[in-house]
Amino acid sequence: MAFWLFKSEPNTWSWDDQVARGETGEEWDGVRNYQARNNMRAMQVGDRGFFYHSMKEKAIVGIVEVCAVAHPDSTTDDPRWECVDIRAIRAVKTPVTLQMCKDDPRLHNMVLVNNSRLSVQPVTDDEWAVVCGMAGVAP
Repeated sequence: MAFWLFKSEPNTWSWDDQVARGETGEEWDGVRNYQARNNMRAMQVGDRGFFYHSMKEKAIVGIVEVCAVAHPDSTTDDPRWECVDIRAIRAVKTPVTLQMCKDDPRLHNMVLVNNSRLSVQPVTDDEWAVVCGMAGVAP
């Protein structure tokens, strides 16, 4: 299993919106960055991810699971763009802010810390464990 981080502006698509989709999940559509798209192409069903609210909150607020591998993004006719489907697994007990990640030396190489603009990014096994500990959830 691999780990990822999915960023969303909460006024566009929030954790509550994701939870409301239930077991069906939702396309992680609208991504127009090649690196983020390539990250989605590498995902497998069952991979887990952090759900991150960008903008004002700048915090990991939930955990999601990939429930469909990369497929054409339904929001465009351009065949270059693909997306995965994700479903909510659980909210975190304690939101983990970007600043908390920056302040923890164990996360100094985390993509979120060094390239916070990338909308879909990999998370290492060690980073997953550290952030889950900070969030009060089991890895």
